[in-house]
Amino acid sequence: MTTRIVELRRGILKKNDELAAGLRGRYTAAGVMVLNLVSSPGTGKTAFLELTLKEMRARGTRVAALVGDLETDNDARRLAASGAPVRQINTHGICHLDAEMIGKHIQDWEGVELGGLDYLFIENVGNLVCPSSYDLGEAIRVVLLSVTEGEDKPLKYPTMFNSADAAVITKMDLAVPCGFDRTEALKNINEIRPGIRIFETSVKSGVGIEEWLGYLEEQRAGRGTQSERPAR
Repeated sequence: MTTRIVELRRGILKKNDELAAGLRGRYTAAGVMVLNLVSSPGTGKTAFLELTLKEMRARGTRVAALVGDLETDNDARRLAASGAPVRQINTHGICHLDAEMIGKHIQDWEGVELGGLDYLFIENVGNLVCPSSYDLGEAIRVVLLSVTEGEDKPLKYPTMFNSADAAVITKMDLAVPCGFDRTEALKNINEIRPGIRIFETSVKSGVGIEEWLGYLEEQRAGRGTQSERPAR
């Protein structure tokens, strides 16, 4: 039984990787940079993405977002307030998005063409385990953790942090009342993923947001919009 389960999992991941490669080709042809945002529930991922979309649209950047949740369209409706095109993906119990889901939802996204976007953000399902194994064809995988979660999150979920290209610490305005040890958190992140770009942010105060937006611009300019993610 164990052998059968392993074989099925390998088959599923192989199919996903093939579909993700196809998506990556489509993104490249369209000239859009795609980011996959991952975190545990309650990290403030939606609030962070909402502010990102608003700020980028205010600067004339063409952005859109796909939002993954098990149920409801609450996050999609919230993000739509930014004025950016947003589409909800309900997984109905599945703990992650996969390449097939993404392909389906960009294929029949009424009024939205990849070629008309500069950036596409994918807000993954709140989970630090399953999404780490599923390539969505993204150029950049961003892992978020909040000061309310504790400094040892990277050590508890090393696969996710090791597979990320950038890390965002959220809710820095709560760091002091939460007793957040910034030095320890940075040490733990770098222990799992040495040299990763880290952003310390607060949606409430605006701390770190300009640095984050600058990073996005740098990545788009430096990568020629889309490229293969380096193997982890």
